[in-house]
Amino acid sequence: MLTLASKLKREEGVRAGGSPTSSHDASHRVSIRDRLLIKVCFLVLDTCKVTFVDVNKLHHFQLAITPDEGYYQSGKFQFEIEVPEAYNMVPPKVKCLTRIWHPNIAETGEICLSLLREHSIDGTGWAPTRTLKDVVWGLNSLFTDLLNFDDPLNIDAAEHHLRDKDDFRNKVQDFIKNYAR
Repeated sequence: MLTLASKLKREEGVRAGGSPTSSHDASHRVSIRDRLLIKVCFLVLDTCKVTFVDVNKLHHFQLAITPDEGYYQSGKFQFEIEVPEAYNMVPPKVKCLTRIWHPNIAETGEICLSLLREHSIDGTGWAPTRTLKDVVWGLNSLFTDLLNFDDPLNIDAAEHHLRDKDDFRNKVQDFIKNYAR
């Protein structure tokens, strides 16, 4: 399988005067994944902020989302994003670190967002043409237009919304007050 990482390795081998298959010390080169990740700093929305836990590990970072509308307005939600070496052929791994009452985010942090699925029946899952910008936009949209009560991960939250929207809003606000400040 041809990946951007393998193409970069081949090109670096040719530029260094070696054969396309010669190996280089990984600590002396920046991987294609890390080159792409540097761009993440410039693609965030006003409601999102990226922080690198370790500046030497660009493939592991946190995203804070502070929705400016809807049920989750005034909350600050932390996500951990791990970008695998095989990125862009496979999606990043994302987990919500903030406890939340949300139909598409489990209280344990798992996220139901089709573009994070490596294989998807509906064709909206991960594809090599997708970028971290798509992931950031998708996560941000989980608090507004992608909020999906019809295909929930947290069934209790979705049923709660169907039963009593005002009480659902109150529970969301309680979670924000206790966990998302």
